[in-house]
Amino acid sequence: MSFYLPVAVTAGAVAAVVVAIVVGFGLGALFHVLIGKLQKTSLAKEMQARLETAEAQAERVKAQAEAEAKSEFLRRREQFDAETKHIRSELREEEKRLAKRDYLIDQKMETLAVKERSVETAEKAINERERGLVNKDRQLNDLIAQQKTQLMKVANMTMEEAKSILLGQVEKEIERDAAALIQRRLEQAEESAESKSREIISIAIQRYAADHTSATTVSTVDIPSDEMKGRVIGREGRNIRAFEKATGVDVIVDDTPGVVVVSAFDPVRREVARMSLEKLIQDGRIHPTRIEELVTETQKQVNRRVQELGKRVLVDANVRGVHPKLANLLGRLQYRTSYGQNVLKHSLEVAYLSQGIADEIGLDGSLARRCGLLHDIGKAVDHEVEGGHPRIGADLCKRYGERAEVIEAVAGHHGDIQSHFIFTPIVSAADAISASRPGARRETLERYIQRLHKLEEIAGQFEGVKQAYAIQAGREVRVLVDAENVDDRLSAKIAHDIAKRVEEEMQYPGEVRITLIREVRCVEYAR
Repeated sequence: MSFYLPVAVTAGAVAAVVVAIVVGFGLGALFHVLIGKLQKTSLAKEMQARLETAEAQAERVKAQAEAEAKSEFLRRREQFDAETKHIRSELREEEKRLAKRDYLIDQKMETLAVKERSVETAEKAINERERGLVNKDRQLNDLIAQQKTQLMKVANMTMEEAKSILLGQVEKEIERDAAALIQRRLEQAEESAESKSREIISIAIQRYAADHTSATTVSTVDIPSDEMKGRVIGREGRNIRAFEKATGVDVIVDDTPGVVVVSAFDPVRREVARMSLEKLIQDGRIHPTRIEELVTETQKQVNRRVQELGKRVLVDANVRGVHPKLANLLGRLQYRTSYGQNVLKHSLEVAYLSQGIADEIGLDGSLARRCGLLHDIGKAVDHEVEGGHPRIGADLCKRYGERAEVIEAVAGHHGDIQSHFIFTPIVSAADAISASRPGARRETLERYIQRLHKLEEIAGQFEGVKQAYAIQAGREVRVLVDAENVDDRLSAKIAHDIAKRVEEEMQYPGEVRITLIREVRCVEYAR
């Protein structure tokens, strides 16, 4: 018994240890299961929270995307509407141009039909006149033969004596008939010359219908603020003096807000100054060194532009073989104005009008177009060379190998010289048409008022004139004379003398009409 007791105790202890181990494993497993469940529950909550956060974020992204899509749709729609409106506007303008072209073509066809009818009528009249001359010639020969026979019988003259008498009689009759015929022809020519000239000029104007835009002779530059205006002036005027020295212009800075005026006699130099000042304002770095750099760069840019403009206008006018120097001077006319009219556009218009007139009277239209294009070439350098622009332009054309017709048209388009070529009066007429068309030219207020005062002053200087009024913007002068001291013949002479004085002493676009009024008023009262 003492032998088996320790063995039993040991087995019980082992069993207890085994049970404890099993219980420990069970508790561990149970604890592990509980921890796993707790972890799963926490993970599920976290996943749920993340899912909710992702859904909210997805909703925000979706809303933002919808807003951006809607904004893009509206922007595209506005852009489409604007493009559609622009295209419709262009189509309407194109329709107007086509309608105007059709109208001009119809007018030209009507004019051609009228000319054809007049030509047919003239041909019929000429044929009838030829037949009448043939009959008269036959009758004259018969009469001469009869007179010759009678003279031989009655006077017993020789053949030579009778022939000399008959020839003298015939010569006198022919002289009378020729004088009468010449007089009739002159009267017919005077009657038809004015209507024919009006027809030719109207056709030439219709063939070239251009818009007019008056240009200014003083350039203005916008200044964004007074602070920038002060920077343009610089400390103690340093910057503005450097700018005027580099460009050769006068810069006028006054109290006018947001504007600086650039003034210069040379139009190209004024354009260089304007562009340089705008670049300086945009750049913001305004100091003497930068001013010199920008002025040099702008000068090169304007020179290139002048060359391109000269070449382009030669292509537009279809004029070939012009010296490159003359082409460059044509480009300079883009920056030259006359009474507010751009001289380059005016020259191009005169070229086409000259061609139209020359074509209508059967002359060389291309040569007339060349004369018209170069007629004001002297205005490109008239501020550098002494003399009027017709003489300066003629010297330039002669120097660079232009034809005699072109040189004379340039020199005489203002009637300064006697013309020997028909193209000179054609260019002169085209120049007057271009200058007098409505909207082509304008004057400053001071020159306009001076011209009105000058017109009234000239008219009032003649004896017998009581009052004179300039009306219709200086296009007409109404002159009232004393009816007791001025008769009808003297009235006509006074009107003619006033017109001559105005032509000699004044410069004006177009023409001025002198209307002289002589009236007698008798007033009585019945009481």
